Amino acid sequence: MMIDGGETDARLALRAAQSGADVVRARYGGPLARFEKSAGDFATAADVEAERTILAVLREARPGDAVTGEESGSTGATAAPRRWLVDPLCGTLNYAARSRLVAVNVALRVDGEVTAAATADPFSGEVFWTDGHRTRIRREGRDEEAAPSAGSRLVDVNLDPPFPNAPGFRAVRLLADPDFERLFRPRVVSTTLAVAWVAAGRRAAYVTDGDLRDSVHFSAGIALCRAAGCTVTDLRGRPPHSGDGGLIAAADAGTHAALLELAGRRSAPGL
Repeated sequence: MMIDGGETDARLALRAAQSGADVVRARYGGPLARFEKSAGDFATAADVEAERTILAVLREARPGDAVTGEESGSTGATAAPRRWLVDPLCGTLNYAARSRLVAVNVALRVDGEVTAAATADPFSGEVFWTDGHRTRIRREGRDEEAAPSAGSRLVDVNLDPPFPNAPGFRAVRLLADPDFERLFRPRVVSTTLAVAWVAAGRRAAYVTDGDLRDSVHFSAGIALCRAAGCTVTDLRGRPPHSGDGGLIAAADAGTHAALLELAGRRSAPGL
């Protein structure tokens, strides 16, 4: 969508994600104040500054839109038809430990559907972005079409809580399933950059538990995968934004079907 003949929502999402990624990259390796949020969860000064920068870009371009930020919470009307979802630094613990596996996520939800989104990798300089119809990868100012592929057999599994589907589904039990080991090669990178990698053909799939409704963490990656033609549902095969059903984002239908069956098993041998 283009507002008053200006910048499209998709290009705004891309620009906003890039602006946050610039902050994250610039602050990397330096001293960072930490702000405790809950047991085992914290933000750093880089999270806060990156979010502030992203919100400034969005508010200047779309002053009437509502925004939900990971660090600053929600602004605008609760039932606003247009809401930006911002995760300024996904993989904060990685970042604080000086691991470069992080992402900056920006998504726009319009009347219940994510219509524009971007996930930026601050260290590769890549931005994965979509207008809801196509997914592209921007490198050094040039775009190429995303091409999902299950060829690697690499599947990222998120092990971070919460686990609303336990004890019926536990990610650690999926990893221990002999058929999972036979069919796939597990990876755990602890950042939603891995969801964008599914859209780009660098991962066969991504699996997580959790409530993904208006998720600042996952909305961008889900939109990227759907627009790229991936098969995306919750752990029960339902639409991924319909509740606390988690996520299976797979490069193709066959990979998705195998993971859906594995995720639905109520017990694993030997456990």
